[in-house]
Amino acid sequence: MKRHLASGILLLAGALLATSHSALAADADAGQGVFKAQCSICHAVAAGRNMIGPSLAGIVGRETGSVSGFHYSTANKAAKLTWDAPTLDRYLTSPRTVIPGTTMTYAGLKDDAKRADLIAYLETLK
Repeated sequence: MKRHLASGILLLAGALLATSHSALAADADAGQGVFKAQCSICHAVAAGRNMIGPSLAGIVGRETGSVSGFHYSTANKAAKLTWDAPTLDRYLTSPRTVIPGTTMTYAGLKDDAKRADLIAYLETLK
């Protein structure tokens, strides 16, 4: 009986781990769809193509306020953050919380899975 119970618990634990891992796995292709729906009105992915917002080409690893030729808010230039996945996650949740005084009018992407997918897509933009 104890062996049967232990086997059941291990099986359940393995299933939960597999489920939580796949739930956290980000999908860059889905993120491209999120980008098109949520971001492309203001941002381009082509290097050097600034729109209402700066080009997002090469954003991961770049410092805030550093795209040449784009007029940033004082707050964005002074933030001195590096756009890595954790920082993008916080920022895309609530831009004005992370950089008070930003001129970005986007309210934020509250859906954790869509945000993870979007960040996975942004990581592909070299």
